[in-house]
Amino acid sequence: MGSLTDQILQLISKSPGMTDREITSQLRGASAPQQPVNQTARGLESKGVVVRQRRADGLIGNYKGNAERHEAPTGRSQQKNHDLEALSEDEIKEVLDQWLQRARWSTQVAWGSVQGIDIEANRGSERWIIEVKGPGSRSPMRVNYFLGILGETLQRMDDPNASYSIALPDLKQYRGLWHRLPDLAKSRTTLSLLLVALDGSIEWLE
Repeated sequence: MGSLTDQILQLISKSPGMTDREITSQLRGASAPQQPVNQTARGLESKGVVVRQRRADGLIGNYKGNAERHEAPTGRSQQKNHDLEALSEDEIKEVLDQWLQRARWSTQVAWGSVQGIDIEANRGSERWIIEVKGPGSRSPMRVNYFLGILGETLQRMDDPNASYSIALPDLKQYRGLWHRLPDLAKSRTTLSLLLVALDGSIEWLE
């Protein structure tokens, strides 16, 4: 069947724009971890063999070649997202996934509409549960997102040895909502906040 690199290139030649998850499901099965495909695809990107661009649905697709512009299956051109308020939830998850893997965490990510823990990371005996929300389009929506993600995370707190975090785009309103959350609530729950910036940097607040 050839190496994983050969398999990925052959697959995206036939079906341009497939995500890492879609490639993994096609090559190794729906329940297989996608890290090997993600790492291989990023290595190919660094060599200019693969272009990774956001599709019309907000997910990152893989395209073969050195094209500067690709058309998604819907016909809409893919352009890099330069607007923090337009980041999709899956794009935020992808940034966190890469950040965790660089720190030698193994990850399981609930992509798209998949139910369950958004990101579960494990490293040796350590376990880290992270719930993720996107930017929302209006101020009241962001308040609801913030309250909702707090509730979802509290419902996940069944492991006294795990760490728990919420992850949000680094928007001024989310910072304000976090700072207004009483310190007692943060210390009692040991909850932390991960703020994801447009450049891929992450600020960790406790």
